Amino acid sequence: MLEIKDSVAVITGGSGGIGFALAEYWTARGGKVVLADIATEALEKAKQQLKGDVIIVECNVTDENDCAMLADTAMETFGRINLVAPFAGIIMDGLMVAPDRETGKVVKKMSLEAFQKVVDINLTGVFLTVRECSERMINNNCRGLICLVSSTGSLGTAGQINYSSTKAAMSVMPKVITAEFFRRGLSDRIRCAAVAPGYVGTPMVRNMSQKALDKILSDVPIKRLIEPEEVVSLVGEIYRNEALAGDTYFIHGGLRLGSRG
Repeated sequence: MLEIKDSVAVITGGSGGIGFALAEYWTARGGKVVLADIATEALEKAKQQLKGDVIIVECNVTDENDCAMLADTAMETFGRINLVAPFAGIIMDGLMVAPDRETGKVVKKMSLEAFQKVVDINLTGVFLTVRECSERMINNNCRGLICLVSSTGSLGTAGQINYSSTKAAMSVMPKVITAEFFRRGLSDRIRCAAVAPGYVGTPMVRNMSQKALDKILSDVPIKRLIEPEEVVSLVGEIYRNEALAGDTYFIHGGLRLGSRG
């Protein structure tokens, strides 16, 4: 079992949502955090709210140099990386093609920009963050976990072909990375897994219209949103328990995407 105390977590998307909740969880247990985000002001505010050993890094996860700098900063400051949590992500929802209800003709379609931007941040950004941090972990004999964030959206959600595609990729990455590390004799030292939340009570979700929120909750068996603290508690357990590797762990309150069985 690994201990969180004195271990070093690199967290992207750390100024809010699940990333910030993980930083709170980590520092509360004596861990050290390298908190990264592209939103400088929000990042500064997040640091002020956290207690413990925290440094912040402005980082565009779609930029190779920024991701390399992030990993180097963690090593230079704390001497190791034990948890990689590439939690930066966005949504830009919309139908791939939207026919008019009356004429049946397509009147709107998802733009290439909306598709590409989500892929760039949610997929390419994760790849770059994981690649650069993994290199430093291997070269410096670090022990720990790469923890990705998938989603129930990975099972397929209408209006999210961009987002769902990236989250489906997150679901398969732990298997690929674990297999590659196994071939090189590294998988007992550096594990990879993913958590896949359902509807999480982040500020963005809680600020939705009550009607939309009620519709969401009508499909959740536990009849409420998943709290960010519950998601990061699962991340913490996966980190500690070294038997958990190479898989995606769902945390969704029993949600089956609208199916009641």
